[in-house]
This record gives sequence, C-alpha cells and structure tokens, in this order.
Amino acid sequence: MLNLEEFREQTAAKLLAGIERASRLRAFVGMDGFVDEIIHVVDKRDNAEKFSRLPTITALAERLAGAAGKSTNVELVNQRLKLGGNGPIMANALASLGVKVTYVGALGYPHLHPVFSEFAQRAEVHSIAEAGHTDALEFEDGKLMLTKTTSLNEVTWENIQLRFGRNKFIDNFSTADFVGFVNWTMIPYMSDLWDSLLKEFCPTPPFPRRKIFFDLADPEKRTPKDIARALDLIVSFEKYFEVILGLNEKEAYEIGKVLGLDTGNRSRDGLAALATEIQKRCPVDTLVVHPVTFALAVSGGTPSIVDGPFVEKPLITTGAGDHFNSGFCLGKLLGLDNAGAVLTGKTCSGFYVRTAKSPDINDLAGMLRNWPSR
Repeated sequence: MLNLEEFREQTAAKLLAGIERASRLRAFVGMDGFVDEIIHVVDKRDNAEKFSRLPTITALAERLAGAAGKSTNVELVNQRLKLGGNGPIMANALASLGVKVTYVGALGYPHLHPVFSEFAQRAEVHSIAEAGHTDALEFEDGKLMLTKTTSLNEVTWENIQLRFGRNKFIDNFSTADFVGFVNWTMIPYMSDLWDSLLKEFCPTPPFPRRKIFFDLADPEKRTPKDIARALDLIVSFEKYFEVILGLNEKEAYEIGKVLGLDTGNRSRDGLAALATEIQKRCPVDTLVVHPVTFALAVSGGTPSIVDGPFVEKPLITTGAGDHFNSGFCLGKLLGLDNAGAVLTGKTCSGFYVRTAKSPDINDLAGMLRNWPSR
C-alpha cells in the first residue's frame, strides 16, 4: 500500500506526463455567469483606512439577531471584483490547466462584461445574457453568497439558439471530450435544456462514452419535485456519457433528504456512507463530494477518500469548489483513478485558496511535491 508521500509523487508524475494530452482535450461548459464582489464585514473600524473584520458567520448572525426590533448598520468593504459563477470559474480553471475550453453563458449581453475579458483571452467565450451579481461575504468559517439572478431567466434553449446558434451548440455538445453543466439551482430553465438535449441530440450507438459533469450548486431553495426531476435527467445522460455528479458537503445532505436517506451521521464515515447510498439511488458513473478538508468519490458503490492540503488562512474561498471540480475532472480525463482525481481536485482547490490564482499543471505538481502541513 502506498504511503501518502508516494501517492502524491505518483500523482504529480502522472499529471506532468499528461500536459501534452491535456492541451489536446476540448471542453464545452456552461451556462451561468456572475460578477463577484468579495467582501469583508466590518467589526470595529480604527480609522478611515484600518478596520477589523467580523471573523465568523456566527458573529454576524449574533449581530443581526441583536438588531431585531431595532436597527443596525452593517458596513461592507469590497476586497476585489472578479469573474464569478460556477461555470466561468470552473471553465477558467480548466483553461489554466491547459484544456481548450468553449464557454456559453451569462457574461453580459449584448457586450461582454469587462470582468470576463481575461477569461475570454484564455477560452472561446460566448455570452447569451446579462451576468448575475454576487456579494460574497467571506468569513473564517464559510461564506454568504448574496445573489441577484433575474438575468439568468434569459438562459433558455430559445436564446441559446438565437444568440449563440443551434448548430454550433449541438456541434460542441456532440464532439467535446468533456461537457459541463453547472449551477442548475440558479438557472430556472436548465432542466428543460437537458430534457431537449436528451430527446433530440444525444448520440446514437455506436459512440465513444465521453465525460459529462453536473453540479447542482446549493439546491436548498428548489423544491424536492424540481430536484428529483433534475436527478432523473442527470441519470438519463448515463446512457450516452460517463456522468460525474459533483456535490459539496451541504448539497450531499440536501440530496440525501430528497432521496429519503438517513442524513443524521455527519461524521467523515457517515458522509462516505451517505455518498455511497446516493450513488446507488442515482446510478451515475461517479459521484464526488468535496467538504473543506477532504473529498471523496464513489463509483460502483466504493468510496475513495483523500485529504486535502492544510490552508490556515486562505486568501479567498469563493470559487474553491469550482477549482476542485476542474482539478477532479482533469484527473478523470487524464485517466487517473478516483483517488488520484480527488487528490488532483483538492490540490487545485488548495493552490487557489492559498494564492487566489488558478494553477497550471506544473503548479499542481509543485504543491503535490511540497505538500503544505500544519
């Protein structure tokens, strides 16, 4: 059995050996888009330039609760403006890893929003709607995503055909090595798009089983009926693709509840057992779940669990899950097993939160060979 250092070294070597192959891979990703403002909440202000931030969501909750029946002022300080949305962040990260990316989504219409200009230099980018907006309040124990999503109502199959092109969409969907549909929760008509693709455009045998990735993205606000329909559609793609369904820890418990599973055991082993049951109920090729400190992937009822790098004070957390997804999917595309792909995902995410930059494959290998520890 490999020790962890040997496992990381072998994964680094496989990734470096796959650089040329990664450059030949084609990814087709969509459909959301957000302008993200990364924000700190002021606790105490010393002067015009200096303040201490509220460190935790709990501290903010206590302050807000204390204002009930009265009023209070909450000062927000912008730290940076960046491209946002699960799709753009994941696609941008894949492009940084060397994959040829085509992206279709809500990035500004009729003109691309300037925050996506660097992304558009790395990938072939097409916008069909105005971007949403997120105020991402970051804390040491998590983040609050305050979103404005009305513009995403324009992400429909009709507008895709009018503003991007029916034939171009189907050509990319039908030929890319990797297809990714993310942020189902905030795109009201995504299930209808999937239904249309399944009925009209999925390949007929014989065909190569390419990889397709789905990320529901915090479905708590959607009804159990909507979630169940989305899961049924995702499973239906398994007939034509190797399907990867990605969830964070919170989403895994939400999906477990919709499926009627026991979600009471919130331990590491409990999460692995829950993920295994979800994969049995939703028989996709791979189910992947990524909590903060570790992640796991399940195929054929067998979970693979891997710890991530230690990051004491992350520079940024918004987009960490999307970077995990990009690294995990790259690992799968390069032929790594689930454990190797999970390690690649956690390394990609770890590099991003430490540096606020998307890594390339050399960066991943460097972190694997110089593993951060406490």
